[in-house]
Amino acid sequence: MARRHWDATLHAPIAFGTDERAAVLSPAQHAELNRLHPTGEARFWGATAVQDRNMARLSTGDVVLFTGRNQVRGIGEVGSTFRNADFADTLWTPDPLKGSWHNVYSLLAFRDTEIPYTEIWDLPSFNAGDNFMGLRILEGEKAEEILEGLGIATSTETSLKFARDAAVARAIAAGTTVVPVEGFHTPEATYRRDERDIQVRRTEPLLVTEYRATLPHGTAVDRLRTPSGITDLHVVGADGTEIIEAKSGADHGYVRAALGQLLDYAPHSPVPADRLSALFPARPADGDVALLHRYGIDCLYRAAPHDFQRVEAPSEARARMREVWTG
Repeated sequence: MARRHWDATLHAPIAFGTDERAAVLSPAQHAELNRLHPTGEARFWGATAVQDRNMARLSTGDVVLFTGRNQVRGIGEVGSTFRNADFADTLWTPDPLKGSWHNVYSLLAFRDTEIPYTEIWDLPSFNAGDNFMGLRILEGEKAEEILEGLGIATSTETSLKFARDAAVARAIAAGTTVVPVEGFHTPEATYRRDERDIQVRRTEPLLVTEYRATLPHGTAVDRLRTPSGITDLHVVGADGTEIIEAKSGADHGYVRAALGQLLDYAPHSPVPADRLSALFPARPADGDVALLHRYGIDCLYRAAPHDFQRVEAPSEARARMREVWTG
């Protein structure tokens, strides 16, 4: 059933303004779909009456993970949500027992993925072996953990950032006061765009997975949720406790970002960290390695497949900075 629905309404956008479909949409539903999907096409998903209560909690901009075969097989961003059995029946054949898939939602953005469940199981709030059966709504910290842990950036989030940046630039250029982020409201026009691919950062988790496989047997490896975010790795082994932050590039901007995150995470380690390390897909420039070392942070980099090299920070720099790490 799910496979047929995927092929019918997720594999590619479908037209919602055909005579058959437009005739069964309410004026408000049709107007909302046109506002969010000005091309007249969208991807759709739905649920039967057993999910009425859960589906009523969905709203524009929410993220949905499509799971199966031990993977997150797709990630979407919710567009319009409505209940309309006649429209749903033009998309999917009603279930013989549960009836119409009348809880319908469109997708502002969608991306096929192949993310193994193990990447979710590694997150602090989730359990190994969870197969994510049925429809599950995550809110608050758990939802934020999924988005951050899997590196998901929605098109709504990206649009908000661009709109905020533009507003700040206009204020500075005009010599007026900058509006605080929490007071900024994006206009409705933000959503008037063609469908975009949702952004999912995959380089860091792939790098982390490869590095993790090189660690000695028996090393305790997990991830920490801190007030500053989620660590890529929290390692406890023969050399003590280590926090590792991975980056998808090795140029100066990535080095600076890793440095800032490590110093932000370190004071929240349940056991004071003995070592902080930044992990890169290639060796950073000598000046950037020196920048890490200035703050007592080791540089880890991928020299070849399954071969990682460590450039250790001077022991005196690590000892000097440990008081900063521990807060």
